[in-house]
Amino acid sequence: MPHPGWPAELTAGPVLLRPPRWRDARAWSEVRLRNEEWLRQWEPTAAGSWAERHAPGAWPALRAALRRAARDGTMLPFMICYGGRVVGQISAANIAHGVLRSCNVGYWVDGAVAGRGIVPTALALVIDHLFAEVGLHRVEVDIRPENAASLRVVEKLGLRREGYYERYLDIDGAWRSHIAFAITVEELDGGTLLSRLPSLPRPPG
Repeated sequence: MPHPGWPAELTAGPVLLRPPRWRDARAWSEVRLRNEEWLRQWEPTAAGSWAERHAPGAWPALRAALRRAARDGTMLPFMICYGGRVVGQISAANIAHGVLRSCNVGYWVDGAVAGRGIVPTALALVIDHLFAEVGLHRVEVDIRPENAASLRVVEKLGLRREGYYERYLDIDGAWRSHIAFAITVEELDGGTLLSRLPSLPRPPG
């Protein structure tokens, strides 16, 4: 039985969020390999070299795991496309229903297109979808204090700072502290998070 709200495609201007596909292997590998310096400092600690973990041949197993988690209802993984090109990923993970109805959202984007409003748009699309279609009540985004670019994303959308987690996640070879930001459906007062953005990203070109 499909999970509520999955599969789905979400769009706003030139930004498209869609499920991962088998044929994304080459595009995903190219952007990940090119962005090692930009991304590695924020990535979970993992065995093997960056090149090994992000070769095209690594994609089928990762894609299968993402799709399996989506079918199980524990995750909603999306590719971020901008102007028709894969430029990142955003996922709702640790999805819980019942009395909690909450999840965590994480994302990454190609450094070549950072600062164009793509990630705020993608995050707003996902959170609106989680509230409207998946039926969640609360969404959390955890960010390292050093990650100024990601902090700007949640500030643009007006997410609340909820707390500070000491040595919370094993990131880039060490236990890193994170700031917790969150939003509940009541805070939108029947509106959308996307409407909080003053404008959408411009098309590439």
